[in-house]
Amino acid sequence: MRYYSLKNYTYRVTFEEAITHGLAPDKGLYFPENIPLLPKDFLQNLSKKNIYDIAFQLIHPFIGNTIPDNIVYSIVSETLKFPFPIHNIDKNIYALDLYQGPTMAFKDIGAKFMAGCLGYFMSKKATNITVLVATSGDTGGAVANGFFKVDGIKVVILYPSKRISELQEKQLTSLGDNIISLEIDGDFDDCQKLVKKAFLDSFLQINIKLTSANSINIARWLPQMFYYCIAYRSIEKKEQKKVVFSVPSGNFGNICAGMIVERMGLPISLFITSTNANDTIPRFIDIPIYKPKKAKYTLSNAMDVADPSNFIRILALHSNKELLRKHMIGYRFSDEQTLITMQDVWEKISYMLDPHGTVSFMGLQKYLKEKNLYGIFFETAHPIKFSDKIKESLRKNIYCPNNYNYNYFFKKDKNYYKLSSKYEEFREFLLDTK
Repeated sequence: MRYYSLKNYTYRVTFEEAITHGLAPDKGLYFPENIPLLPKDFLQNLSKKNIYDIAFQLIHPFIGNTIPDNIVYSIVSETLKFPFPIHNIDKNIYALDLYQGPTMAFKDIGAKFMAGCLGYFMSKKATNITVLVATSGDTGGAVANGFFKVDGIKVVILYPSKRISELQEKQLTSLGDNIISLEIDGDFDDCQKLVKKAFLDSFLQINIKLTSANSINIARWLPQMFYYCIAYRSIEKKEQKKVVFSVPSGNFGNICAGMIVERMGLPISLFITSTNANDTIPRFIDIPIYKPKKAKYTLSNAMDVADPSNFIRILALHSNKELLRKHMIGYRFSDEQTLITMQDVWEKISYMLDPHGTVSFMGLQKYLKEKNLYGIFFETAHPIKFSDKIKESLRKNIYCPNNYNYNYFFKKDKNYYKLSSKYEEFREFLLDTK
């Protein structure tokens, strides 16, 4: 498998080159040159397979022979070494918990997988690499944990000041060692712009070997395919039907990975992009005019993204806007609606949603009303990560997972630098700390 730049179809690279560069030389996102079909017997027997075999089968064609099969399987096994419970929330609606990992967020999977692949490639080289990542909340902690003390790799995490929860901030600022955290005076889009400008800076590229750990990097993006097969496998015995997926959407890597695995053959009938007030894509589907607005700060902060990077990949999968509308619809919801729904679900079935999962649940509930279809939404983070932002009547019912030491991070000091959103300041910092 080779990858081409979405700005230049003729420019092709291997998996190794794509992951270590992050972006193409023309600064386009990499995209697979073809999407393989899964064998029919594989799809028909998902429930009989373990999640490691499923994930290996999904990802192997995209890696090819750049990493030995036994190493790939080992990386997959390390990535998925926690449970993925599924819950029946309402009639024909299921929630897949993706927060059982070390930082209690779905991004543990992509970050750990990328760390394993990049660590393998860097172990064969005499040079070091700096990983840049902008976070709106959960990405930073997951990347910090996944890359912590990986030889040959330094990680620089940019996060928006006062826009993430206290636990999220502690997770990405308290590790130290090869993890450097930058509190940026701005929003997530400002952080993302700084990272993108760094990749456009030829002088910086000459002096520092850079790659990205945001979902623009294929090794962060593609492992998100795993969720969809794991989810479908969990309800396969219950209903042999096509499934609707509702995805809490920020930078749109997750839902785009789902579209890849749907093209590979998984029976998915529709994708619902569920957003908070940052509704660039639902507006695009309605109008369609792509017109990002200034990002708004919301309760579901990991989705506070006005200009999602991965949407260009979604457009690459659809030859025209009408085809896109057949595969994806979009809904937006307010913080007030989110809190009301969290309270309602808790009172009905004693299941605590997180704000992001709540948004995706509302999208699925709205679409499936009076439809004889089955739907799955993703619980992308544990609600305890947002307990400092949730009203007391709900907060008192949020409990820490038994396998997680909640107080561990709060006992540690924060280790971070404060920067403005000016690129010159960020550039100087990178050069001074190379």
